[in-house]
Amino acid sequence: MFGFDPYHVLLATAGLAIIVSYWSPRFISGREPAASALLVLGGFAAFAWVPGMPDAINPVDAPQIWEKAAEICVILGLFGTGLRIDRLVGRDLWKPTFRLLVIAMPLTILALALVGWQAAGMTLAGALLLGAVLSPTDPVLAGEVQVGRPTEGGEHQVQFALTTEAGLNDGLAFPFVHLGILIATAGALSVGLFTEWALRDVFYRVIVGAAGGAAVGWLLGKSLFDWPEGNALSKTQTGVVAFAGVILAYGLTELIEGYGFIAAFVAGLVLRREESENDFHQRLHDFSQSIEHTLTALLLVALGAALPSLWPYLGWPEVIVAVALIFVVRPVAAWFALSGLGLRWRARAVMAFYGVRGIGSIYYLAYAGHHVELVNEGALWATIAFTIVVSTLVHGLTAGLAVERVIEEK
Repeated sequence: MFGFDPYHVLLATAGLAIIVSYWSPRFISGREPAASALLVLGGFAAFAWVPGMPDAINPVDAPQIWEKAAEICVILGLFGTGLRIDRLVGRDLWKPTFRLLVIAMPLTILALALVGWQAAGMTLAGALLLGAVLSPTDPVLAGEVQVGRPTEGGEHQVQFALTTEAGLNDGLAFPFVHLGILIATAGALSVGLFTEWALRDVFYRVIVGAAGGAAVGWLLGKSLFDWPEGNALSKTQTGVVAFAGVILAYGLTELIEGYGFIAAFVAGLVLRREESENDFHQRLHDFSQSIEHTLTALLLVALGAALPSLWPYLGWPEVIVAVALIFVVRPVAAWFALSGLGLRWRARAVMAFYGVRGIGSIYYLAYAGHHVELVNEGALWATIAFTIVVSTLVHGLTAGLAVERVIEEK
């Protein structure tokens, strides 16, 4: 009468792993971000020993599945990040963000590429790709260091900088991912290749991404709050419009070869300006965040289940890269970038250290693996998986307290 259906066993086990991962942090730190690392570890504990499971979802062999799942998580996270930001204008408000994007991120890419080349023995293309994939902070897993829900107010300078950095650097890292793919395909970097990359992948795609997101965000705002007069769509209070808006902005921008990640963030940012005090913005944000959290939980559990398939690629060089990024490269690069802004040392330290790594890195590497044959692909995946686990543990367990201390100093 009763039997064990493997599919239902997998569903039940995944559900249990997610519940335990969100419940147990209350005893560890009292904070939810610790769940991110526990989801990976829970997936490992629940599925790693199931015969054939790790190989079935091995990202080295099946990058496209990981690419599509991570893509949806990231665009929802970016859109929700844009919706969170209550204010855009303020004295010196954007200076830390600008420094983190223009100085800290390129320095991080360069330093990681050098570490990957020298310590891990990677090719030029693989080392550059490593730097590009791991350089952006994550809008999905970094909620504890970001500003609160729409209309809540009280945005601290540190929270604003880390929120806007996470919202923009995912898209701005894409040119360097493309450069790594181009070098891997061509076998070398030439003047012509660099010029083509700069014009197409840097200038055109960034500008189109920002313009496309602004246009869709404005149209979405008018459709939600103004058109038709007296019967605006916002009165329905349905949050599904948030999902529709972000995939519209992302899809249309990608069709004209702009960066959809930039468009998703800018669309949320522009939409937030329309009827800025309306509580419907919270509804849109909460709906998109719920979907994002659900997909993220499943993706992190799957990453844990796939860990045994990546173990053969994980050695001391890969561990060194991950530890160097979290504890040395990002903090030093960001600390240097933020010099001369008059920040208090604690605020500057928090901005520098809390560069959470996560779902964006999964997407970028899966994207590259889907589009080109990578020499160091296994080592790259092992490095990213290990980095995510360490980052979510270290940052997740400490971020809330660190940000609270900074806010108390204000």
